[in-house]
Amino acid sequence: MDDAFTLLRQAVELLPEDAVAENGVTVGDVLEDIERQEWEMVLGLLIEIADIHPVTVHFWELLAEAARQMMLDRSRRWCEWRAWEVQHGTVRATLSLSEAEGGGRQSAFHGDGRLRPLWDIGNRTAGGERDLNIATLWVEFAEELGPGETADVRLAPLSPEQWRHLKVGDVITMHEGRPSGGTATVIETMPPRT
Repeated sequence: MDDAFTLLRQAVELLPEDAVAENGVTVGDVLEDIERQEWEMVLGLLIEIADIHPVTVHFWELLAEAARQMMLDRSRRWCEWRAWEVQHGTVRATLSLSEAEGGGRQSAFHGDGRLRPLWDIGNRTAGGERDLNIATLWVEFAEELGPGETADVRLAPLSPEQWRHLKVGDVITMHEGRPSGGTATVIETMPPRT
């Protein structure tokens, strides 16, 4: 197994020379940081570039392993998440959690892909009953989400094909028990890229 630094160099080689992040960071900037051995910064810049420029599952796997070796657990999970999105697509939504007083969850949860709630996305069983679907949840731009709070989230469905009917503007419901844990409005659907 290659070391983290070699893995990061390999990931840079998978990008076109003209790839640029939203904040203007270029592949050339990343190469300069490699020369300075700013490894954690290199990882972050590669993630930023990949947020704009389509990359492969292999790219994300290289970054995930590099992050694991550097003991950057949240970054590792994010890179693994993004590799999954390339293979299966994703649903982004704005989630509003129910208030604790209204029967919602009583405490915040970590937003790094560990929570796997059930979702009412409109599917029905053969008998016409409501059919709930599982999707792991990643909160964007926040480490956790608590009762009564709202944030944009990314959903990784256990059975992605059952979510393909969703479109922007659809409202779905999160369930962790009764009553529902919150509602989410779909803001983007992305198909697999493989």
